[in-house]
Amino acid sequence: MKKLWDLDLRNFPVDKLSGKESERITEVARHCRAWAVTMTTVANSGHPAGSLSSMEMFLLAYAVADVTPENYRSLDRDFVIISHGHTSPGAYAALAAHGFIEPDEIMAHFRQAGSPFQGHVERQVPGIDWGSGNLGQGLSAGVGYAMACRARGSARNVFVLMSDGEQVKGQIAEARRMAVKEKLGNLMVLMDYNHIQISGRIEEIMPADLTALWKADGWAVLECNGQAPAQLYEAMAMARKNGKPSVIFCHNIMGNGVSFMENVPDYHGKAATGQAYEKAMEELGFSSSVGDKAKERRSAELPRGWEHPGNGMLCLETGIPRQYGADAKTDNRSAFGNALEDVGKLNYGEPGRTPLLVFDCDLAGSVKTDGFARSCPDWFKEMGIQEHSTATVAGAASCGGVVSLWADFGVFGLDEVYNQHRLNDINGSNLKVVLTHVGLDVGEDGMTHQCIDYAGLLRNTFGWKLVVPADPNQTDRATRWAIGTPGNICLAMGRSKLPVLADEDGKPLFGEGYVFRYGKADVLREGTDGTILCMGQMAHRAMRAWETLVKQGIRPRLVHVSCPLENDEEAIEAAVRTGTILTYEDHHFRTGLGASIAMRLVERGESVRFGALGVSRYGDSGASDEVISRMGLSPDDLVRAFMKLISR
Repeated sequence: MKKLWDLDLRNFPVDKLSGKESERITEVARHCRAWAVTMTTVANSGHPAGSLSSMEMFLLAYAVADVTPENYRSLDRDFVIISHGHTSPGAYAALAAHGFIEPDEIMAHFRQAGSPFQGHVERQVPGIDWGSGNLGQGLSAGVGYAMACRARGSARNVFVLMSDGEQVKGQIAEARRMAVKEKLGNLMVLMDYNHIQISGRIEEIMPADLTALWKADGWAVLECNGQAPAQLYEAMAMARKNGKPSVIFCHNIMGNGVSFMENVPDYHGKAATGQAYEKAMEELGFSSSVGDKAKERRSAELPRGWEHPGNGMLCLETGIPRQYGADAKTDNRSAFGNALEDVGKLNYGEPGRTPLLVFDCDLAGSVKTDGFARSCPDWFKEMGIQEHSTATVAGAASCGGVVSLWADFGVFGLDEVYNQHRLNDINGSNLKVVLTHVGLDVGEDGMTHQCIDYAGLLRNTFGWKLVVPADPNQTDRATRWAIGTPGNICLAMGRSKLPVLADEDGKPLFGEGYVFRYGKADVLREGTDGTILCMGQMAHRAMRAWETLVKQGIRPRLVHVSCPLENDEEAIEAAVRTGTILTYEDHHFRTGLGASIAMRLVERGESVRFGALGVSRYGDSGASDEVISRMGLSPDDLVRAFMKLISR
């Protein structure tokens, strides 16, 4: 693949550019601007003006960073994060100039269905390290990559490119503070400071003293003409030497290089067509025939993006599960914390092991990560009450070569940051989210803290796995499985102490010999008079209800479903054969286990008596058992619901 870029500036070989080098970069930028304008014109869609504004930033970031068409598949390199992902035409053009992709392909297939060159930057394009688009998340991703580099013992650098309009988002303030607290001197930010956003000037939309904000949080702040290559390069070289997280305010002109786009908000998201395109290309020194050829090529075979290797190269020992006896009574979160600490001790300080970074938002004692913090201090990351940035930092860090685990209350660790986890899913991260205090089990805290929708939220994604363990033994095994399994995995559990579930002989059901398998439902009690499918902390209540039913001469099959997003077909078939199915959960009954089973029954064309017993309103504030009872979900309520269902 022929490169337009022919300068060697990797790792800052000089402090300043020569006049010839600066002129050459300006010439390359002219070509890239023509490619970016053509992309949006051929697609009749996109964001040309911002792309033109950031062009020198893109070119120089990829010029100085040690990321190349030869090493972008490796973790042993620098990383470039683009926060203002809508300027993808500029990013793609710069990547083409550096030889990562073909300019003819991006001009022809930009924003075409099936093409890797989507409207916002995505990781399937070589050289793109984080799929963004939702403004305000790029700095957090950069913090995550920088933390991962340090955890792996790598001195590599991370470059984050951002827009000025996104600077007022709260997540960016969170990420700024995190970078300084973690002393990430390997992190550099280039900001496209052109003062224009979709609706007008940034000073009119939402005034903010941006330089003062960055300085107040402890960043080194530099300024330059970001479209003058010599000035921009010199500022970047200075920033690299100061040993602090650094931001460079690049004073740019929106739409630079095309007169009628310059400082015009309308061209933030409007393509130049017809005579406007011809004029733009003329001003850039090119013929409009470039666009004609790209349009003809658009019907050709689509290019393919590169497939990431994923997170399969993990090296972690997960240890031997703990055994909780049938007479033990502890909470699932403590069992999780014990297993996490076990895994940490096995791997911490061991050469060649994949770092396990555990993130906390001021709740270590409640979510039981405090033991890990004491045993593995360098791997424990206290982020403060800053959940939005933490979700992205943890996700991005896992793409930078570590295993990330973040434990938090359900409403904070998922409800509050759903969009961040959606982007983690899109980016194929390797994040383990442990939600404690889910369902109605955080009774006294009331409805604002009762996470009754976690399964429904994760059901909207395509990659997340969810495990809701029934007791401490299953929690221990699920924790070790999650840490050692690539991909995004959520463990959800309540707060209260639970009995260890035992079989009819009194032996722990999930004890010695039990191996957790994702998607596998577990039979707690055999029976033929219908089936009760329960989930998580409701399992022990379901067993009490089962005992009552047996005393009344009714013996249903009792099954625990720990993976509500993955149907166990054998378990469903067995349930159908019993003729009656009732689901039981302290989750919203329309989006949790009941909804999952009901949908699958319909898809299978099954005819069976079916009922879903779950949360039907926001909960009360009180002791867990009291709340469960008032919500109509006590063991006695389950008995009545089952009796009513089988009598239909």
